[in-house]
Amino acid sequence: MASRPELKVDDEVGFIKTFRGLPAKENESIRIFDRGDFYTAHGDDAEFIARTQYKTTSVLKQLGRDPGLPSVTLSHTVFRAFLREALFRLGKRVEIWQSMGKNKWDLGKQASPGNLQDVEEDLGGHLETSPIILAVKVSAKAAEARNVGVCFADASVRELGVSEFVDNDVYSNFESLIIQLGVREVLLQFDSGRKDGSKKDPELTKLRAIADNCGCAVSERPASDFTNKDIEQDLSRLLQDEKSSSILPQADMKLAMTSAAALIKYLGAMSDPSNFGQFRLYQHDLTQYMKLDASALKALNLMPGPKDGSKTMNLFGLLNHCKTPVGTRLLSQWLKQPLMNLDEIERRQQLVEAFVNDTDLRTSMQDDHLRSIPDLYRLAKKFQRKAANLEDVVRAYQVAIRIPSFIGTLEAVMDEVYKDPLDAEYTSKLREYSDALSKLQEMVETTVDLDAIDNHEFIIKSEFDDGLRVIRKKLDNLRYAMDKEHARVGDDLNLDTEKKLFLENHKVHGWCFRVTRAEQNVLRGNRKYQECATMKTGVYFTNSSMQSMRREFDQLSETYNKTQSGLVNEVVSVAASYCPVIEKLAGVLAHLDVIVAFAHVSSQAPTPYCRPKMHPRGTGNTILSEARHPCMEMQDDVTFITNDVALKRGESEFLVITGPNMGGKSTYIRQIGVIALMAQIGCFVPCAEAELCLFDCILARVGASDSQLKGVSTFMAEMLETANILKSATKESLVIIDELGRGTSTYDGFGLAWAISEHIVKEIGAFTMFATHFHELTALTDSYPQVQNLHVVAHISDSDDGALGKRREVTLMYKVEPGISDQSFGIHVAELVRFPQKVVNMAKRKADELEDFSGKHEDVKIQATKDEVEEGNQLLKEILVQWKSEVEKGSLSKEEQLLKMKELVSGNKDLLANPFFQRVRAL
Repeated sequence: MASRPELKVDDEVGFIKTFRGLPAKENESIRIFDRGDFYTAHGDDAEFIARTQYKTTSVLKQLGRDPGLPSVTLSHTVFRAFLREALFRLGKRVEIWQSMGKNKWDLGKQASPGNLQDVEEDLGGHLETSPIILAVKVSAKAAEARNVGVCFADASVRELGVSEFVDNDVYSNFESLIIQLGVREVLLQFDSGRKDGSKKDPELTKLRAIADNCGCAVSERPASDFTNKDIEQDLSRLLQDEKSSSILPQADMKLAMTSAAALIKYLGAMSDPSNFGQFRLYQHDLTQYMKLDASALKALNLMPGPKDGSKTMNLFGLLNHCKTPVGTRLLSQWLKQPLMNLDEIERRQQLVEAFVNDTDLRTSMQDDHLRSIPDLYRLAKKFQRKAANLEDVVRAYQVAIRIPSFIGTLEAVMDEVYKDPLDAEYTSKLREYSDALSKLQEMVETTVDLDAIDNHEFIIKSEFDDGLRVIRKKLDNLRYAMDKEHARVGDDLNLDTEKKLFLENHKVHGWCFRVTRAEQNVLRGNRKYQECATMKTGVYFTNSSMQSMRREFDQLSETYNKTQSGLVNEVVSVAASYCPVIEKLAGVLAHLDVIVAFAHVSSQAPTPYCRPKMHPRGTGNTILSEARHPCMEMQDDVTFITNDVALKRGESEFLVITGPNMGGKSTYIRQIGVIALMAQIGCFVPCAEAELCLFDCILARVGASDSQLKGVSTFMAEMLETANILKSATKESLVIIDELGRGTSTYDGFGLAWAISEHIVKEIGAFTMFATHFHELTALTDSYPQVQNLHVVAHISDSDDGALGKRREVTLMYKVEPGISDQSFGIHVAELVRFPQKVVNMAKRKADELEDFSGKHEDVKIQATKDEVEEGNQLLKEILVQWKSEVEKGSLSKEEQLLKMKELVSGNKDLLANPFFQRVRAL
C-alpha cells in the first residue's frame, strides 16, 4: 500500500467547527472530504475507515485538542478501493464534500449501492452487476393478499421499470422480484409508526427483512416522496416518447406510480436536464422468468460468496468466461432470470450448440474479437452526460471498425443448421449497426489524427485549420530536435538508444530520458543531467536542453488544444448522436459474449456438457443420466461420482433421500436444482443425457448458519423458509429441502417434517427432494405411491484396531440408489475428526442403549392400512364405551374390571381380526 498522505489542515479549529455544524447524515452514510491531492474523513467515519480499510486504528490522527477530532487521510488509490468496498460489499452510502473556500464545504457527490452516477469515474473498471435501485409501496387490504407496486431503475442505461402485483403475507413474489432484478438498494417509506399508536408497521418490517436477507441496502424516504401528484408531468419530461407517459396504465398502477415518484426524486433525475427525453419506461412481467428466493440463491451457489476460495465455487464464476464488461453483467442478469418461454430457451440452446460444435468460431470470437470491446454502456453514458472527450470518440470508432470482422467470422459458418439462427440473432443486426456507424467512422478518419494515438495523443488533424497547421509544424520540428538530442545524449553516455536509453513522454515530467535500472550508474556524479523519478522501469532524467524543449512543447500543445477545442466539441457532439446505435450494439455483443461463454464452459468441462431436451410447461418429466454438480467436479483432486435422477409425474414426484453424514445427499439434491436452472437460462448441462420439464420456481430450505447474527434462531429461520415454500410452491415448482426439523426436539422435528412432506405430496404436488436423517419419513411410501425412497451408499467393514479391538470402517460411495438407509453414521464422522476415544466409546454405548429401547418391537411385522387403522380405532372406542357402562353399574375390583375388558375383547371377532389391533396387541 502506498504511503498515506500527511494530515494538513490550514485552520483546524475553523474546520472542526464547520464539520460539527454540518447537517445530520443518514444512517449507513460515510462522509469524505476531497482536499485535492488527498481525501480525509473525520469522527466516527474516520474510525470506520481505519478499521475496514487500514485494519488498524493506529492510522488515526487528532485534529485540534481536548477532546480533538479523530481523522484519517486517504490517497486517491485508497479512496477508490474504499469506495468499492463501501458500496459493493458493505452496502454503505458515501457523501463526498468539496471545498468552496475557507471553511466552506458543499456536498459535491453522493453515491449508494443502487446509484453510482456521480462516482462512476472514481470506481473505474467495469461493474460485474448493474446497480439496480428499487422503490416499493404496499397496500395490505385483505388478511392474506397484499398489493405491491414497484418502480426500479438502472441509471447507467436510463431505464425505468414498473410492476404491480398481488402478493401473499410473506411477500414471496416481492422477494423473487428482488432476486430477478439483482437489486442493490431498496427505497422504503419511513416507518413512523401506525395510526393505531403501535410503533412499527409490520408490513414495512417484513419488506425490510426481505431486502436485508437479499443483501440490499435499505434507504428510508419520507411518506411525502411516495405521492403520484406530479408523476405524469415528470415522466412526460423524462421519457423519450412524450406520449408514452399519457398512455401508461396509471389508473391501474397507482402504487407503482407512487414508487416511481419516490425513485425519481431520490435519483435527482429532474435536476439534471441531460436526462430529459432520455429515459425508457417498460412494464416488468414477474411471470416471464422462473422465481427464485434468497434461500435458493444461496443453496445453488449462484453468485460469489465472501468465503468462496476459488472462482469456480459458484455458478457465476464457473460460467463467467465473458470477455466484455457488458457480457459479464448480462450473465449475472440471466442467472437470476431463468426463462419460462420454451421457444426462447431452445433458441439460446441452439446458438450455444453452434459454438460448441465449431471450435474455430468459438475461439476466434473469444480471442480475436470480443476481447477488444470496451464497456459500451458506460461509453454511451459519457456521451449522454456530455462528459465525453476525443478519446471516447476514438474508442467508439475503434469498435465500429471491428464490427466487420465479427460479421466476416459469422458469415464464414458453413453449417446450414446454425447459419439462420446466427444470422437472425447476430449477423443481420451487426450489419445494420455497422452501416449506421459508417458515417461516424468516416468522420473520425477525416477529422482525428489517428497516427497520434500511438503516442496516447487525441487531437484533431492539423490540416483542418490554418492555425493548427502552423502549430503542428512547430511541434514536428521540436520532435525532430528532441530526437537529435536523444541521439547526442546516447553518444555522450555511450548507451544504445534503442535498447538502453529511451526518449519518453512521462505523465508528470513530460518529455525526458529513461535508462534501465541496470544502467543507472552512468548518471552518478554527472552534473549535466538531473534525475526526475526512479521507478521499476528505470530512472527518468533530463538536461537543460531537453527541459527547454519540453517547456516549449507543452506550451505549443496547450495552444493546439485551445485552438482545436471548438472542433473537438463539434466532433464529440456528432459522435453523441450515435448513442442509441452504440447501446443496441452493446446488447447484441453482450448476448453473443454470454452464449460463447456457455459454449466454452460446456465444451471445456472435465466431461463435456450435453444439450438438454426441454418439455413444454406443465408436461413431461425430469430424467437426468449421469448427472454431476458443475462446481464440485471442478475442484482439484475430485473424481466426481455421477448419479441418475428420475422425477416422474405420479411415480417419483417426492424423493426422500437418507444416508450417512457427508455421504453426498446435499450435493445430490442441489445439483438437480443447479441443472434445472442452467437448462432454463439456455446453457448445456453436466449430464450424459438430460430431459427436463419447465419449473416455475426453485424453492430451497438448506442451512441457516448466518441467521443468528440477525437475531433469528436457526429453527425460526428454518420455519420462515419452509412457510415461504408452502405458500409459494405450485405443481410446477422444484422444492429442495435439506435436513428439516433439526433445530427442535426429535419428536417435534419429525412431526413437522412428516406434516410438511404430506402437505407437499397431497396438496401441492411439486417435484420435491427431501434429504433427511428421520428414517421414519421413509414410511410415506406406504401411503403415497408418488413418494420414492433413495439412499446414499456406504460400505461397512470391521477392521482390527489392535489394543482397541475391532473397529467399524465406513467407506462412503457417493452413489445414490433406491431403498432406505437404516443408519446415520454420525459417530463415524466424530471418529473421522479424531474425537477422544473415550467420548466415541460412550457415544456408541448410549446409541446402542437407545436403539435397544426404541427398537425392541421392530420384529413386529404386522402392517395396517389407513382404513384399517380408522376401523380399529372405532371398534376399540365401542369396546371402551361398553366396558365403561359395565364398570359404572357396580363396584368391581381392579382384577374384575380387567377380566371384564378381556371378556369384551375376546368376544368381538371383528376387533380380533383387525390388523391395526393385532399390531397394537403385539406391541
